[in-house]
Amino acid sequence: MVNGTHGHKPRTQAAHRSRRWFMNKALLAGGVSAVAAMGGYAATRAGAETTATADATASASPSGPPAGGGFGRTIAYDDFVGVTTDGTVVEDLYAVHSTGVSTTPVVRAAAAFIDALTAGQKAATLFDVQADQWLDWTNVASDDRDGVALRDLTEKQYALAMKLLKSALSARGLKQATAIRKLNHFLGEYSGDTSKALNQDAYWFTVMGTPSAEDAWGFQFEGHHLVVNYFVLGDQVVMTPTFMGSEPTKITYDGVDYHLFREETAAGLALFRSLDAPRRAAALSAAEKTGTDLVAGAGQDNAKLPYAGVKGSDLNRRQRQLLLDLAEVYIGYQDEGHARVRMREIEKHLDDTYFYWIGPYEDDSAFYYRVHSPVVLIEYDAESPLAYHEDGDGASASPSASASPSASASTGLGAGGPGPMGDPTQQHVHTVVRTPNGNDYGVDLLRLHLATDH
Repeated sequence: MVNGTHGHKPRTQAAHRSRRWFMNKALLAGGVSAVAAMGGYAATRAGAETTATADATASASPSGPPAGGGFGRTIAYDDFVGVTTDGTVVEDLYAVHSTGVSTTPVVRAAAAFIDALTAGQKAATLFDVQADQWLDWTNVASDDRDGVALRDLTEKQYALAMKLLKSALSARGLKQATAIRKLNHFLGEYSGDTSKALNQDAYWFTVMGTPSAEDAWGFQFEGHHLVVNYFVLGDQVVMTPTFMGSEPTKITYDGVDYHLFREETAAGLALFRSLDAPRRAAALSAAEKTGTDLVAGAGQDNAKLPYAGVKGSDLNRRQRQLLLDLAEVYIGYQDEGHARVRMREIEKHLDDTYFYWIGPYEDDSAFYYRVHSPVVLIEYDAESPLAYHEDGDGASASPSASASPSASASTGLGAGGPGPMGDPTQQHVHTVVRTPNGNDYGVDLLRLHLATDH
């Protein structure tokens, strides 16, 4: 049964025009690198000439963004192939089966949230399980999104929305998501405007399908620097693509010390530093890093990304464990039971997992790394400043002390900062996790389910 009034359809032309306006504004303010630094919304929304299956091979040169590094085209659900190495999907990687991990909490939380919405909110929020809405997400600071925003919910609805998010994420994942939202609000104060996208409650829910213990359904939680796609089929879960980022990442705000992506940074460094000279040479693409290297961001659902780096089968036992530890940092943001299921899937393909690196490897270095196998793609990218710059040592910041009321983070104009052409820094990090070969958004699982169970 279709859950709500939205069927399998793309955005309206009015919405397309609105997003193109936003991206054109960013391009005018900061050039192509401004859009690239935002991590990759579909370039066609800005009128760019690209293809849906652009080769996203990272450049060996450290200068500039890689081809397809954040630029792509939001495609229809029916045209989805998934991230592949060469456009050909590796078959028989996924199967409909019982995991033994209950999805009852998230099913009940989603049903309760939907029941609490008004008729108008349901009309904006509910979509078919195969809706194009799945693929039409962006991590940029845009106020133009489908669904219902946290800021527009009543106190009761808000509590139910948070319960849904809590049921899908681990305690660590919920803490990370909350911190990202909080620092997004800081960025709004820093730039002088929290009324739109730079707000801790400027995050939208959409629900695809009807929450069920048996049938396929899922939800999307979308906003600046935070996008969670959560697909459910029986007791199976696919939580990709998931995008998490922040600018800044390390700051004291409202009396709280924040240091986002510390674990991701440390785990990547631990693995790279463990490599001996031959393995390090295989992993390292370039010793210096400039600009944006993220490949599989928004609009890159059909990206072609060949394997690169050092292969898992060439690592020793300690290095293989460090590779698993690195993957677990990201996978561990979803609820613990399904994270364990996912890690077993990743470990099964460890021999065919590649680790790739760009940049230096000091504690405070800006670098890029990638973990890539037939069943998982993880990217970490320390990017150039876009809207925030550090005063002094950057250990703390006061929005009122350094913000310019006329500065706009969403246009790429930092509040007195170096802008998108500055040197990359750990104060602006983007990460993305995907399930290659057709199972982002649970597409392959749903295809198998419909073919065998219906």
